[in-house]
Amino acid sequence: MNRSKMNRQPGAQGSKYSTLSLISWMRALGRAFRIEDMQFLSLSRRRVDQFPPEAFTPALGAQEAGRVKALYATGLLRQLWKRADTPGAAILWEAASEAEVRAAIASLPIFQAGMLEVESVVPLEPYPGFSS
Repeated sequence: MNRSKMNRQPGAQGSKYSTLSLISWMRALGRAFRIEDMQFLSLSRRRVDQFPPEAFTPALGAQEAGRVKALYATGLLRQLWKRADTPGAAILWEAASEAEVRAAIASLPIFQAGMLEVESVVPLEPYPGFSS
């Protein structure tokens, strides 16, 4: 076996792999490598004023948890916090657009049941003070 070929790293000078093909390969691996994504923060609240506590059943909670885990596994949902001020969540999303975030929220079982209100979806930008 030719040792010079074994020691080449993809994208290295003289390699048959270009940087562009590396980026394409990384994108093909999934959301963890999506370069074009931006971050969004959503605030939502459970509609406890419209639904009695018994409407938020353990079965619905289990469905919600399963969907949240699936969204986390794709890399779309990056972090999740339970709100301390009201029943609900603050979620950090990484997506190509606000529409993609809203579609993900719409896939949540509690939202589909009409029991979740999305108060805001805010696009985020990097803080410029860290770039200097």
